[in-house]
Amino acid sequence: MVKSKRVLFWLVAMLGMFSLGVVSQSSGLIDDFFYYWEDIAYLSVQHMQLSAMSGSAAILLAVPLGIWLSRPACQRIAEPVMQVLNIGTTVPTLAILALSMSVLGIGSTPAVFALCIATLLPIVRNTYVGLLAVPEHLKEAANGMGMTPGQILLRVEIPNALYVIFAGIRTALTINVGTVPLAFLIGGGGLGELIFTGIDLDEMPMLLAGAIPTSLLAVMVDISVGVLAFFIVPKGVNPLRMNT
Repeated sequence: MVKSKRVLFWLVAMLGMFSLGVVSQSSGLIDDFFYYWEDIAYLSVQHMQLSAMSGSAAILLAVPLGIWLSRPACQRIAEPVMQVLNIGTTVPTLAILALSMSVLGIGSTPAVFALCIATLLPIVRNTYVGLLAVPEHLKEAANGMGMTPGQILLRVEIPNALYVIFAGIRTALTINVGTVPLAFLIGGGGLGELIFTGIDLDEMPMLLAGAIPTSLLAVMVDISVGVLAFFIVPKGVNPLRMNT
């Protein structure tokens, strides 16, 4: 029964994709889309560079900060720090970009800075929560074996929290890729150039030439980080591999 439902789902999905392809081809949308192919290729590289730089900076800052906040001596200031970082999430990204531009000027540097700020919170919070969720008896056992606090962190706490940390990184990077188009508004480049110019000129093919690659990049990043988490997180603490 389950198998027949799965087959039916894939048949309907394939039929839907085929119908969508026929409609797109007959309306000339595909030809219009590939008219912008050179722009798509060039701006996609810019888009990925902005995402890579801001995402890497966010990971390098947020993971150590989450680890530091999870230490017993720092836990009392963890929530106030989280609330400060939450400003980067609650304030619209466009406003952060504008503030960043007013300090750093226009171009890719303020865009990377603003995107990094807007990406920090999910990684810090997941790192913090993941480390606090490590069972106390595991840390006590490691302590009883003579491990130092640094060894307990590296060999017990981080491996057990790695799945939750990866979940935060996955969420943050996917949001980051979807937010990069706004960087165009302060001269940062990226696929936002096609999206916003298409809106201004009321050119739907140009708009889609920016929106579709942006969506595909976000999906690819989500899948890539998910695959990395599947193989990097130890099997014993990875819910996705416990039955394999």
